[in-house]
Amino acid sequence: MDKQDTLPNMSTRTNVSQMDGQGFVHGVYSLVNPQIGTTRNGEPFLKCLLRDATGEAIGRMWRFDPATMHDISSTGFVRIEGTQEMYQEKLQIKIGEIWPHEPTSDELTELLPCSRKNIDEMYAEVTALLQSLEHPAAKAMAEAYLGDSDLMDDFRVAPAAMQIHHAWIGGLLEHTLQLMKMANEILPSYPRLNRDIVLIGLFIHDLGKVEELRWDTGFQYTREGNLIGHIARGAMWLEEKAKVAEASMGSALPDGFLTVLQHIVLSHHGQLEHGAAKLPSTPEAMFVSQLDNLDAQVQTTLDVARPWEQSVTGDEAFTERIWSLGTKLYKRDPLRDE
Repeated sequence: MDKQDTLPNMSTRTNVSQMDGQGFVHGVYSLVNPQIGTTRNGEPFLKCLLRDATGEAIGRMWRFDPATMHDISSTGFVRIEGTQEMYQEKLQIKIGEIWPHEPTSDELTELLPCSRKNIDEMYAEVTALLQSLEHPAAKAMAEAYLGDSDLMDDFRVAPAAMQIHHAWIGGLLEHTLQLMKMANEILPSYPRLNRDIVLIGLFIHDLGKVEELRWDTGFQYTREGNLIGHIARGAMWLEEKAKVAEASMGSALPDGFLTVLQHIVLSHHGQLEHGAAKLPSTPEAMFVSQLDNLDAQVQTTLDVARPWEQSVTGDEAFTERIWSLGTKLYKRDPLRDE
């Protein structure tokens, strides 16, 4: 009998959230960012992240044949046997055996993290906010996107990122809705900002991620994601949707409307070194960029410092340094962790 046939099935898989750095590990996991490294002795080894719906852990396979890399990464999921340990205060899985795995639809629900919020309800809230736009051109542009059923189907389930923030099924929708709701509450304090431009700008700012990322084989970058990226794709889509909007209106969009929306997409990362194609140069673009950064950074700090269903002990008061934030985080809430 092939050894793979003797491995435990998914029902006995070790959830990442249950790992404590001791004992045997087995089961199917999402394989994230697999790479071949070289030891001090010049031997190749596999380094990766292993993920399920409950969390992720560093994976290392010290005796690894690089010729097998294509096979094990072909589906985005692997079945492994190994042991768990703590290395530099981080959970690490020492992989002994690894095989490619084609997950069933039921397994995918256990392997890919999903939003804790209802997808249909979130999408209905986004739609309602877009329907509250006032200018006919803004309404027509919103309808051009909402009428693209394939795009909206992907928008409902796409992750917002591979690892950093809202990296789960429905994460892009959740992030977009959060921004639009926050904007709707804050905008009355800034009456000179154009509400229509801000709301539609927030709606489209990350839409290109439905082409940048794939989630059917774990969370990975697509070819288009690697070569074009979501910012450029979002700006390109605006050209297409503008034509649809003009056809539905029977007239041209107001002069400059398309340009300021493209500028929001191109500048929403805020800084050139953070991937922005342009610096935010309109009041609405600045607002979108700042709000986007707020939600992304706060969500990241919460996911790292205060993940769901995880208690904090005195010995674990600080995280390690988070590269995207440039600091380590204090995890305890003194009013709750008593």
